[in-house]
Order: sequence, then structure tokens, then C-alpha cells
Amino acid sequence: MFEVREKPDMVEKAMLVGFCFDKSEEEETQLLLLELEELVDTLGIEIVGIELVRVRDTNKRFICGTGKADELTELAHKRGCDCIVFDNELSPMQQRNWEQLADLTVIDREEVILDIFAQRARTKEATLQVQLARMQYALPRMARMWGHLDREGGGGTGGGGASRGMGEQQIEIDRRLARKRITRLKAELDEVRKQRATQRKERQNNNVATAAIVGYTNAGKSTLLNKLAGADVMEADMLFATLDPTTRRIELENGQDLLLSDTVGFVRNLPHRLVEAFKATLEEATLADFLIHVLDASSPEIIDHYNTTRKVLAELGADDKKSIIVLNKIDALESETALMGLRIDFPGAIEASAITGQGLDQLTNTFTDLLAHRVQKQTYTIPQSRGDISGLIHREGKVLNTEYEGNNIILTAIVPHTLEAQLSPFLSPTSQ
Repeated sequence: MFEVREKPDMVEKAMLVGFCFDKSEEEETQLLLLELEELVDTLGIEIVGIELVRVRDTNKRFICGTGKADELTELAHKRGCDCIVFDNELSPMQQRNWEQLADLTVIDREEVILDIFAQRARTKEATLQVQLARMQYALPRMARMWGHLDREGGGGTGGGGASRGMGEQQIEIDRRLARKRITRLKAELDEVRKQRATQRKERQNNNVATAAIVGYTNAGKSTLLNKLAGADVMEADMLFATLDPTTRRIELENGQDLLLSDTVGFVRNLPHRLVEAFKATLEEATLADFLIHVLDASSPEIIDHYNTTRKVLAELGADDKKSIIVLNKIDALESETALMGLRIDFPGAIEASAITGQGLDQLTNTFTDLLAHRVQKQTYTIPQSRGDISGLIHREGKVLNTEYEGNNIILTAIVPHTLEAQLSPFLSPTSQ
């Protein structure tokens, strides 16, 4: 079976390269390179150098000029690299040109993220989504996979004619296989989405409120869910620790149930095909009653992280959702000045720590206030013979007080507005 690319079993040392096309973009390019460093480190690859390259005129072959390409290749060999990782998106042709020039594995930011996603996927849905994204990425790059055939029969280009013919034939076979596999993966994903739609419909029929936890990768979303719901979602100080959508139920102070869904973290320059492939995971955000936007308060790039998340939400059509901003990791701030700056940038945000529990009571109270319109506090007088009604109130609401008067049960409870018509015949005179 074909793979996304032909490369050594284990890339051990990498040099990172980011191209900057305008002096005003240098700072952003440097920040993106630092983020790429985190991404590559997540794969367990040693980084032996980081190069920011200023480019005046874009070269179709290498992005930069041939002289700079030769210089970077020589630098990579001096540093003992077996891989060059570009922060910029490489076309299939550019990727082939770099590999032929350097005789090293060459990948770009998208392929790094795909590899991380492949490591993290656990459920059938996430696995299918990763496979689809990888196959869509691989299809136009399949010529690279058979580059080794050019080197058969003597090591020089002169002995590769017959091998290239074999390679061309095999490429066509693999392209057909790839297209069939992409079609099959899309069909399987459609089935998974139908199952998830059925599950969501059941939740909607039960009239349970939903909230999606969104934010930049490694902002602490899974830790927050665990703290709020007593869940056991994987949490780690790593990028993209969570790929699979996880939903947990919590009970609010007024008796309402709320379903909290964790979502995959966002990242700058998230490849569009990954946004498309992961819509089934991210659609929890589009269908939620409101969003919980978690930010890492200790990150110097918090504004960029906020804007990136908002941009992806806009692509999903969820940017107009009611959002609660949570400044997580507030305990990691080093100064009061930094806190004051965050309060100016994010007025009304909840200052919290999913580790210490700071601010979480305020957060759940905010949930309660936001959903207050869905419930009402009432007192009902119910004949003891109508156990179905008292059972309904206990099951769907929160009973605050129970008294007995003759053959009647007097229940004071917080109940959903959806039960208003069914329960109105039993309202106590004081509630009418």
C-alpha cells in the first residue's frame, strides 16, 4: 500500500525554514517558526537549526532563489539533518525540487500537522478524518513516492529510463487506488456523521442545553472539561492532545443539565483541508447553544491565538455564537500588570485556572445565568395518585422542597419551560 510520502522510518534531526516576503511580516514569521518548532518537537524530532529567510522575488522552483536554496541545503548537511521542514506551504513540484536538490526528506507545515493528527487519532471518526486529509494531501504528490525507481540500475540518471517507465505505470495505478480510497473514506465519514446527527437529534429531543469548548491548541480545554465534569479526557502539555470530540454532562445550580463538548484545538495557518476534514468534529461548535472560548492567559501570543480561533469559527459559520471568554492559566501570570492588560483586551472575561479551580464557580454561575430563560421555579400540588407527574418533575427538574398535605404532594422545583403545558394543571394557587 502506498503512503503519504517515502521517507526514512524515523526522521531524527530537522532544520526549520520560514520564508518572509515583506519586512513588516518578519515578526509574525518568527512567531510562526517558534510555533512550528513546537509542532515538530511534538513529533519527537530534534531541531538543529531555525532559519528565517527574506525573499524579495518568489521563485517557482524553490520559493527562494537557487543561490539561497543551495546555501540552505549546504547548511542542512553541515548540521547533520535528515529533514528540512518548511513553515510555508510547498507545492508538490517545489517539494520534489527541494528533495532532489538536498537529497533529504522535505516536508511542510501541513504535513507536520497531518503526522501529529495521525498519532493522536483514537476513535473511528478521527481516524477516518485523518486518513482522508492525508490521502487528499498525498494524491498530487505521488510522483515523489516513486523517485527511488529513478535510482535503480546503477545510481546515475542514465540508467533510470526503464525504471521511470515502471514508475509512471505504478503511479497511475496508485492514483486510481488513492481516488477510490478517498471516495470510500468520504462515504464512511458520511455514515459516521449520520450517526452523530442521530445522537444530536436525541439530545435535542431531550431539550438538553449544549456548549462547545473551543480555543487554540494547548490552551487547557481538556483540563477545564475534566475539572468541570469530573471527566477523564486526555490532557497533556502538548499540541493537539485532543482530536476526538468528547461530551460530558454536568448539572447546574438551578437543576439544568448542560452537555459540554471538547473540540480539537486550533492553530495558525491550519490547512484548509484539515478544517474540511474535521468539520464533523468541529460541528459541535456550530450546533452548540453557546461557546466557551478558552485562552491561555500566560501566552504572549494570546491576541493572535484569539484571532485565529475566531477566524476558524467564521469558516465553520459559528462566529456569531454567544461566547464566554475564559482566561485560563491565570495562576501562571507573572505580574499584576499583565493581568491588567488582559482585562483591557478581554473585558468581562472570566479569570480562571483549570488546575487550581480558581474562577470555575463564576464560570458555572455564568452558564446558569445564560440558560436561566430555559427554566422556571414553580410550586405544584400533585395528587399522590399521580406518581407519573411527580416522577417527571424529579426526573426533568430539580426539586427544592417537598411537603405533604392530605393526599397531595407539594413540590417546589425548577423545571424546564418545555414542561409548562404538561404541568400547568398542577400549579399551586400561590404560583398562578
